[in-house]
Amino acid sequence: MNIIDPILPAQREAKLRYFDHEFEVIAPGDFVRCGVTGDPVRIENLRYWNIDEQMAFKSAHESFAHFIRNIP
Repeated sequence: MNIIDPILPAQREAKLRYFDHEFEVIAPGDFVRCGVTGDPVRIENLRYWNIDEQMAFKSAHESFAHFIRNIP
Protein backbone atom coordinates (compact mmCIF):
# COMPACT_ATOMS: atom_id res chain seq x y z
CA MET A 1 0.00 0.00 0.00
CA ASN A 2 1.24 3.44 -0.91
CA ILE A 3 1.16 6.18 1.72
CA ILE A 4 -0.93 8.29 -0.67
CA ASP A 5 -3.61 5.57 -1.01
CA PRO A 6 -6.58 6.21 1.27
CA ILE A 7 -7.14 3.65 4.01
CA LEU A 8 -10.90 3.86 3.60
CA PRO A 9 -12.62 4.51 0.28
CA ALA A 10 -14.17 7.93 -0.17
CA GLN A 11 -17.89 7.95 0.56
CA ARG A 12 -20.46 10.03 -1.27
CA GLU A 13 -23.90 11.15 -0.22
CA ALA A 14 -26.62 9.67 -2.41
CA LYS A 15 -29.77 11.42 -3.59
CA LEU A 16 -32.91 9.27 -3.44
CA ARG A 17 -36.59 9.59 -4.30
CA TYR A 18 -38.76 7.72 -1.79
CA PHE A 19 -41.87 5.71 -2.65
CA ASP A 20 -44.20 3.43 -0.65
CA HIS A 21 -42.03 0.32 -0.46
CA GLU A 22 -38.91 1.31 -2.33
CA PHE A 23 -36.69 4.18 -3.34
CA GLU A 24 -35.16 5.32 -6.59
CA VAL A 25 -31.52 6.36 -6.79
CA ILE A 26 -31.28 9.81 -8.37
CA ALA A 27 -27.56 10.29 -7.70
CA PRO A 28 -25.50 7.26 -6.62
CA GLY A 29 -23.66 7.25 -3.34
CA ASP A 30 -22.96 5.28 -0.19
CA PHE A 31 -25.25 6.99 2.32
CA VAL A 32 -28.05 9.49 2.93
CA ARG A 33 -28.50 11.86 5.88
CA CYS A 34 -31.08 11.32 8.61
CA GLY A 35 -33.63 14.15 8.45
CA VAL A 36 -33.72 14.44 12.26
CA THR A 37 -30.14 13.95 13.43
CA GLY A 38 -28.12 14.58 10.27
CA ASP A 39 -26.26 11.31 10.85
CA PRO A 40 -25.23 9.30 7.80
CA VAL A 41 -27.32 6.20 7.05
CA ARG A 42 -25.77 3.63 4.73
CA ILE A 43 -28.06 2.80 1.80
CA GLU A 44 -28.09 -0.91 2.66
CA ASN A 45 -29.27 -0.06 6.21
CA LEU A 46 -32.00 2.40 5.17
CA ARG A 47 -35.39 1.15 6.40
CA TYR A 48 -37.37 4.26 7.39
CA TRP A 49 -38.37 7.31 5.33
CA ASN A 50 -41.16 9.84 4.89
CA ILE A 51 -42.66 9.86 1.39
CA ASP A 52 -44.45 13.22 1.71
CA GLU A 53 -41.38 15.08 2.96
CA GLN A 54 -38.85 12.94 1.03
CA MET A 55 -36.81 12.48 4.21
CA ALA A 56 -34.76 9.52 5.45
CA PHE A 57 -34.52 8.43 9.09
CA LYS A 58 -31.74 6.62 10.93
CA SER A 59 -34.14 4.41 12.89
CA ALA A 60 -37.77 3.98 13.93
CA HIS A 61 -37.06 6.15 16.97
CA GLU A 62 -36.15 9.19 14.84
CA SER A 63 -39.08 8.54 12.51
CA PHE A 64 -41.53 8.46 15.41
CA ALA A 65 -39.96 11.52 17.05
CA HIS A 66 -40.37 13.48 13.80
CA PHE A 67 -44.00 12.30 13.52
CA ILE A 68 -44.82 13.37 17.11
CA ARG A 69 -43.24 16.82 16.65
CA ASN A 70 -45.28 17.47 13.53
CA ILE A 71 -48.74 16.59 14.82
CA PRO A 72 -50.96 19.68 14.41
